[in-house]
Amino acid sequence: MTLLRMKELRSLSDDELRRRIAEVENDLLRERGVAAMGGAPPSPGRMRALRTNVARALTVLSERSAGTRGSRRP
Repeated sequence: MTLLRMKELRSLSDDELRRRIAEVENDLLRERGVAAMGGAPPSPGRMRALRTNVARALTVLSERSAGTRGSRRP
């Protein structure tokens, strides 16, 4: 799974976004299981990328619930 961009995440509906979060968290759980059992994950940076994807998706959901767009300040 590649790193999800904010533009892509904002284009998804709430249901699709929640489904994407569930998929990524499931992948992250598998990666953590492999690491906990002492095995080396196939890609060491994958766990970090998965955590980043979850955080970005949750940020978009919280922005929507708060009614903000997440615009940057000039």
